[in-house]
Amino acid sequence: MALPQLTLNLVEGSVSFSFTAEAARDLQSAIAQLMQSLKAVTQAASGGGKPNPQKPMEYRFSGDVFLEVFCNPNIWPTPFAAKVLITLRDERIRLTTEAELTRLIEDVSQYLEQVG
Repeated sequence: MALPQLTLNLVEGSVSFSFTAEAARDLQSAIAQLMQSLKAVTQAASGGGKPNPQKPMEYRFSGDVFLEVFCNPNIWPTPFAAKVLITLRDERIRLTTEAELTRLIEDVSQYLEQVG
């Protein structure tokens, strides 16, 4: 049985690939931790203090394709401005591009709703 397709909407265009529900939940958890880091940076900056450096998010999935999602929370002024670097590859092709964090959150949530 074929795995359901996750579609990620990028800054320009989109990409779809086989993805598991378990991997999507792991990615959703990694994004939730990233959001906490982004909020900590934003709160420290708005309070006039120097924010403590936060660890970047590095999510990796290996299945039919290799997916890596990376974001450094220390360089974005707010969670809504944040972008993630996405690398998607297999033995024939490699795609490296940016996506808006808010759009990634929506795409993963929509995928999880579809797969139940």
